[in-house]
Amino acid sequence: MATRIYLRASTKEQNAERAKELLTAKAADLGLIGITYYIENVSGTKLNRPELNKLLDESKQDDVILVESVDRLSRLSQADFDTLKTKLKEKGLKLIVADLPTTYQSNDGSIAGQVLDCINNMLVDLMATMARLDQEKRVERIKQGQEKAKQLALSKGIELNKGGRPKNIELRTKVKGYMERGFKAKEIANQCDCGLATVYRTIKEINAS
Repeated sequence: MATRIYLRASTKEQNAERAKELLTAKAADLGLIGITYYIENVSGTKLNRPELNKLLDESKQDDVILVESVDRLSRLSQADFDTLKTKLKEKGLKLIVADLPTTYQSNDGSIAGQVLDCINNMLVDLMATMARLDQEKRVERIKQGQEKAKQLALSKGIELNKGGRPKNIELRTKVKGYMERGFKAKEIANQCDCGLATVYRTIKEINAS
């Protein structure tokens, strides 16, 4: 039986190795051996993750997957989470969640063990659902914040680009003026004290307006 420790952070700014020491200590406490680490910076909303796929490919019957919390494994949609659970079941893997102590115990085949398995499955499902809802609320709050910023900018007469950021009206006016006077892009960049790429982008916006 091998132990597969899975560590995930959602962005490159976060450190996926933050929990490595904690999970290594937990594995030692539980007497787990043959540890392999799978570390990546990928959103938990994605089912197709390189290290998670590698873990599933390399795992064998009765191997243990150890994670810090359910949301480190999944912020998936219900359909994708069901797919992941099916893969774990087909492989015959045992999931241990560090912040869910009931998952530490093994099913010994007794009625009590089977009941414990049912309870663990329910708890994991509940925590995965909460993780998904938390993600959906976070995305919704970001959208609401962007919409408020957009409305505020428009109320002040500030023009926004497609990404919701204010356009540099002064630069655009200068570039347009130099264009009308026949200046080339490199000359405009020198006159406006900005990068050539900025000038090309501004010219493209002017031509598209």
